[in-house]
Amino acid sequence: MDFKKMLANNHVKPYLLKARYGIEKESQRVDLSGNLAKTDHPKSISIRDEHPYIQRDFSETQMELITPVTETLKELFDYLAAIHDIACRSMGDNEMLWPLSMPPQLPKKDEDIVIAKLKSVENVRYRQSLSHLYGRRKQMICGIHFNFEFGDELIQALFNIQSEIKDYRQFKEEIYLKVTRNYLHYRWIVTYFYGTSPNSEENFFEEDSLKRAVRSIRSSKYGFTNSDDVKVSYSSIQNYLSDLSLMIKRGLLLEEKELYAPMRLRGGHHVSDLANHGVHYIELRNLDLNPFETYGISYKQSEFLHLFLIYLLWKDEGNNCDEWVKLGDLYNDAVALEHPLEHTQFEIDAKKIIDEMEHVVEILDLSISDTLFVHLRDMLMDPSKTLAGRLYKESEKSSQSKVATYIAKENYKKSWDKPYQLTGFTDMELSTQILMSDCLQQGIQVEVLDRQDQFLKLQLKDHVEYVKNGNMTSKDSYVSSLIMENKTVTKKILQQHEFRVPKGEEFQTIEQALRSYDLFSTKPFVVKPKSTNYGLGISIFKEGSNYEDYQKAITLAFKEDSSILLEEFIKGTEYRFFVLNDKVYAVLLRIPANVKGDGKHTIEELVIQKNSNPLRGRDHRTPLESIQLGELENLMLKGQGYQMDSIPENDEIIYLRENSNISTGGDSIDVTDQIPDEYKKIAVDAVSALGVEICGIDLIIENTEVPAANKNAYGIIEANFNPSMYMHIYPYKGKSRRLTMNIIHYLFPELLQSQESKVVKLGVPLAKCESTTVT
Repeated sequence: MDFKKMLANNHVKPYLLKARYGIEKESQRVDLSGNLAKTDHPKSISIRDEHPYIQRDFSETQMELITPVTETLKELFDYLAAIHDIACRSMGDNEMLWPLSMPPQLPKKDEDIVIAKLKSVENVRYRQSLSHLYGRRKQMICGIHFNFEFGDELIQALFNIQSEIKDYRQFKEEIYLKVTRNYLHYRWIVTYFYGTSPNSEENFFEEDSLKRAVRSIRSSKYGFTNSDDVKVSYSSIQNYLSDLSLMIKRGLLLEEKELYAPMRLRGGHHVSDLANHGVHYIELRNLDLNPFETYGISYKQSEFLHLFLIYLLWKDEGNNCDEWVKLGDLYNDAVALEHPLEHTQFEIDAKKIIDEMEHVVEILDLSISDTLFVHLRDMLMDPSKTLAGRLYKESEKSSQSKVATYIAKENYKKSWDKPYQLTGFTDMELSTQILMSDCLQQGIQVEVLDRQDQFLKLQLKDHVEYVKNGNMTSKDSYVSSLIMENKTVTKKILQQHEFRVPKGEEFQTIEQALRSYDLFSTKPFVVKPKSTNYGLGISIFKEGSNYEDYQKAITLAFKEDSSILLEEFIKGTEYRFFVLNDKVYAVLLRIPANVKGDGKHTIEELVIQKNSNPLRGRDHRTPLESIQLGELENLMLKGQGYQMDSIPENDEIIYLRENSNISTGGDSIDVTDQIPDEYKKIAVDAVSALGVEICGIDLIIENTEVPAANKNAYGIIEANFNPSMYMHIYPYKGKSRRLTMNIIHYLFPELLQSQESKVVKLGVPLAKCESTTVT
């Protein structure tokens, strides 16, 4: 088949870059000094042996990170970044991930390298057998496995324009076999550009020592390879499987998965699936960890690999496929053992390949990064710009071990820089990020169905739950959220159940509300939108209001909603009760946005200073919101006799808002343990009256020491169908309440029933994760 002509067909071109991707990244756990960790796999990672994202490879210290299958490289790297940071935080604050493929200094005795302590006796025995066959040291080499699947649309389009092969599965197999043979022949160019294991650390080699620097120990004959007697044919799937079976019968392989080829043909979880399902995808296994990228591989590398695989489908191959592959082994070993700063002996061939790849991009109208080919040619012209060359030059200044330890520490700092965020998904709402973090750590599969709408699919084995905005679930009915969204309906239902709520009126027009000025002007009252959350458009007048300020408040409220409420102001302190499944899990005291004077700076300057705290930000992406300086804040200051350029006295507290919402710059204080049970019961009963399971309900309490049964002891001012969780998890002051874990255990009670499942806070004392001043 003429794939050059087929790929250029106009019916094929639209699908050329359609693909599915996955990454498996292996890394060794080390302490902060760069020594191999002596601890067990983190206990905070539940479902340990069957975890979908974080597992152990050969040794107890060898952590393997596994992304889900994605349809874009961006999504792939988002998940890789998220899983990487979850793994790092799960290890705690005394360990980090080694950034090199070659392990750190190993113990002198082979038996001191601890085999993974898996539950499955069979899996442990398999690893023990490997250690007898190959030794434990080579098993400690790590790397990247890049899983790749051509899009079904592409393969179908190619199938439709040819007539030689009638069976679609056979056609698909031929595509992957051709790409595999060509990859095995030309993989030396990948080794040249991206090989990154020039030297080994102490105690890696025992007898067959490599005394000089090379491009890639891992990709060479000194790396983790089968014996020379292990040979399989890539001429057909039948021959491939037949040879594998023969290798096992002859005792050269223990199992099919023991074939350590640079590329594997995959039909599913097991090699034997190829016989039943054909080739599903291919697994590139010859990639060293890239130490200059936090996650071990760069986006540009992945883009190159995708383009390279398309090129290999376009590229003609040798007549004798087995000899073609065998030549590739020789070429690759030669390149792998070249000095990192040496021009490759295949430089002319490499230039030709780059030129041809660029030609393929042009004739197939492929969209790629502008600098990809510039970068490749730079590395070819100057070997010091290859990954191996860069690592070797850096290591000359000190040592490879010191360079790796420095890089590991820098990556460690990045992982802990903003522990409340989920790297890769920081554009999402913070409570959703934290829920995703806990799900990933707990081994619950997370699929983002709609990123902008914060819509997730969570799956644990066959159990599926859908969650929106962190805590909107199937446990609550649609009408229950509508009830809480409508403040008028909420008040009426609570009033009918004999709960105290503020008296007031609803208005649909500004004119209507302005005509009612005399009804409210001389007494404390609140103006707020009927349906919005986050404290937007709320104005509070504790001592009545003049007409001008009243008019401003009405106008601001109508900017947020088509209907507004004017209600009596209930005197007291506002508390947020987080109720889940008939239990109060957290109570928060919220203090309105404020600044503390120092006798020197203006109010505006003090706000800027307070907002410089990295824990403050915008749009619910940080634990605390930045204080705004808008109309409401100016209105509040005017009522106190201040302006933005006023200079408060030392230690004087200036409030910029009446409403205490965290989303408008307020401060949060956890008081869960200080609130009497009778008030918690009020919250639970009120939520039950609304017919909901998950709710944030706001109570005004003048004195918590006064019995709740007393007249006017409390008032319920609002019920929230999507209550923020992050402000309880990262309070400004007080104890953290990991509500996302409570949500997870409510949705997946089987986690609590598992002996391995533990309520954890990403594996570290929560004070490490908190954004707070704990009191």
